Amino acid sequence: MKKIAVVYQSVHHSNTKKVLEHLREKFEFDLFDVKQAENVNFSAYDEVGLASGIYFGKLHSKVLEFFEKHLDEIKKVFVIYTCGDGRKKHGKKYEKFFRKRGLDFSGAFHCKGYDTFGPFKIIGGIAKKHPDEKDLANACVFFENILKN
Repeated sequence: MKKIAVVYQSVHHSNTKKVLEHLREKFEFDLFDVKQAENVNFSAYDEVGLASGIYFGKLHSKVLEFFEKHLDEIKKVFVIYTCGDGRKKHGKKYEKFFRKRGLDFSGAFHCKGYDTFGPFKIIGGIAKKHPDEKDLANACVFFENILKN
């Protein structure tokens, strides 16, 4: 069986954490928030997932700092992210980012996440009730494919 770890940062509404906790109910993998991951040797893992919300078009800065620090330990990578607008473009950007660093990239999962940052707070937020059951089911399909490949 493939040994997988996921390192995450989930801040405002815990959207990303909700997705990851759902996946943990269904699949076996090691889950670390960024602080827990500091002293872990990731070279023992077949694949490492990076997960967070999207902040100003990027994964959380703590997740990116973790990645740069542990780059030499990671063989294969995937991304899980949530964002208020639910756009796919962030996944494509990270595919290029990881491939430039010589890593195998397995793919990106994204879904909408409840967002009340900045001006969205005035209108009560966007993507209310997300991630929802459909989002969580899609996350499971994505993770099944990670396990198979």
